[in-house]
This record gives sequence, C-alpha cells and structure tokens, in this order.
Amino acid sequence: STIPFIAIQMNAYKYGDDIALIFTKVLDESPLGLVDEDEEVREITDRDYWIKRGSSETVALADEMLEIIKGFSSGFELKYNKFYIGLAKDGQPNNFSIFRPRKKDLNIEIKLPQGEEVQKIIDDANLDDMGYDARWGNYRIRVSKQDLKKNKEAFTTLLQMAFQLFEK
Repeated sequence: STIPFIAIQMNAYKYGDDIALIFTKVLDESPLGLVDEDEEVREITDRDYWIKRGSSETVALADEMLEIIKGFSSGFELKYNKFYIGLAKDGQPNNFSIFRPRKKDLNIEIKLPQGEEVQKIIDDANLDDMGYDARWGNYRIRVSKQDLKKNKEAFTTLLQMAFQLFEK
C-alpha cells in the first residue's frame, strides 16, 4: 500500500485589522487503483496465506529463524504482511530481518551495511547468497532446511549483528 501525499499552500492576506487565510491544494498524489487491486489489499495475510503462497515447510523455516532470534532477544513474534513476513517486538514492527517463504525454500533479508566481515560469514558458511540489495541495505540469502541445520551458527551471528545495529 502507498501513502497519499498532499501539499497545501497557505497564503495570509491582511484587510485592515483582519487577516484572511487562503488554503490551496498544490499537490495531490493519491494513488488510484483498479477495483481488483482494492480487493487484493483486503486479502487477509496470516499464517495460512503464507502457507498457500509458500509451503508449510518454508513457513516453518521462518519459525526456526524466530527461535534463533528469541535465543538472543525476547518479545519477538512473526508479523504476517502481504509481501513478506516481518518481525515485531512487543507488538511493534522491528524488521532487522524479513522472510519470504517460497514453495521450496525461504528467502531471508538481513538488514546490515555491506562489508567484508558480513560477506566472509556468508562465504565461509557457503550460504546461498542472492546478492546485496543496496537500495534497502539487505543481504539476501536463500535458505533450505538443510542450509539452516548446517549453518545455524552463521545465521545466528548475522541476525544478532543486524539486531544490535537496529537497536541502536
């Protein structure tokens, strides 16, 4: 969903001892969608939505990532959004990492500045690196059940690094 953007110009005019204010809309960027798009927005995004979009196995991988996070910080839960599964801490969004379940694997995005230290962790663990997304500041990694079992320590390190940066 997008946020409407409206700009209003205010002019003040003095008439004797009185002041008149004139408000003029100078910009109105309200995204207009088709009826079908509006219906899609109302689609409920919960765990079942993501199981249909991905699979119960890949949504379970997001659960396992959550368990890793709970190992170093309490109060986190998964938040099911339309385009990704995010994180919430004590009910507030805290997306230092997001998850996108697919049919066969889980795409995870971890918000960290690009750097040699992080890249070395990814390379040394031989993770399925999908490249750095400079626009959003995310490392993108494809995760299978085997990857998670084999590289739990690497994922723990990366998630903890992102969490600590995000908390500052």
